[in-house]
Amino acid sequence: MYAIVAQIGTDIVQAKQFLEAGELVAIPTETVYGLAANALNEEAVAKIFKAKNRPSFDPLIVHVNSLERVSQFVEEIPEQAKKLVSNYWPGPVTILLRKKAIVPDLVTSGLDSVAVRVPSHPLTLDLLASLEFPLAAPSANPFGYVSPTEAAHVEAQLGNQVSYILDGGTCRVGVESTIVSFLHEKPRVLRLGGLAVEDIEALIGEVEVNEHSSSTPAAPGMLKSHYSPGKSIELINGFDFTRVSDFSELGTIVFDTMLKDIPAENQVVLSKSANLDEAARNLFSALRLLDQKPNIKTILTEYVPNHGLGRAINDRIKRATANKD
Repeated sequence: MYAIVAQIGTDIVQAKQFLEAGELVAIPTETVYGLAANALNEEAVAKIFKAKNRPSFDPLIVHVNSLERVSQFVEEIPEQAKKLVSNYWPGPVTILLRKKAIVPDLVTSGLDSVAVRVPSHPLTLDLLASLEFPLAAPSANPFGYVSPTEAAHVEAQLGNQVSYILDGGTCRVGVESTIVSFLHEKPRVLRLGGLAVEDIEALIGEVEVNEHSSSTPAAPGMLKSHYSPGKSIELINGFDFTRVSDFSELGTIVFDTMLKDIPAENQVVLSKSANLDEAARNLFSALRLLDQKPNIKTILTEYVPNHGLGRAINDRIKRATANKD
């Protein structure tokens, strides 16, 4: 049974007990908080989809604590994939490989491939090392909404749906992991994220980059409309300010400089020093903050410089502002 209100703490033993019992536990990573269950237990995995109201055609990421354990769940690990993760695991990169039959189809949405990663957070790594099974864990938020970067975000959104929230503080990266597919001759980035494409290419050579999202995703986090707050969110560039009679009803998320005419308390600057890493850490909390201000009716935002983690930030902004129709 789910707790009426989730317990929050740092007790790995208690988190382990809930997971072994087939329950849901929110776990911290360096990217965002995940909603975790035993990846080999289909009943437990089904609870993830129910709690998030997530469509079953959107696959999940499998989390383990080492590269050695990945081999239990995939057919093979290509040399380029080994080179990438040997340098960046634990860290914000996920690899997509052919799966073994031990991985339930529910986890992979019926695909013959599985996304796997080793997250970089000491509490979660210790938890994973203590378990006899891997964890399936998408972001710990209702499907399509802003991803959580603090335990309190999980409690506010899914507190009555999880048994325990492992509190690891604020996530240091703040956007989801980069997903790299090794299913074809050339590696392909399917989702931009916490590891920059430039860093990947510096290590393993040129990769293809999927610039378009899909309604039938081949990997987690590829849906076109995603990461959206409850309020209307639009791009500053192209917004018709002449139709606004009360500027106090606008909120803004800007890269490094506030807009004039809009109240300062309604504006969030992602990085006053124009630092893309800092901006990535602050993006989801900024969306959440403005979404919770009752006086704000419309949130305006802008793209950031499109390099490094800026590409991942812009990907999230593009999908947050996407037409849901």
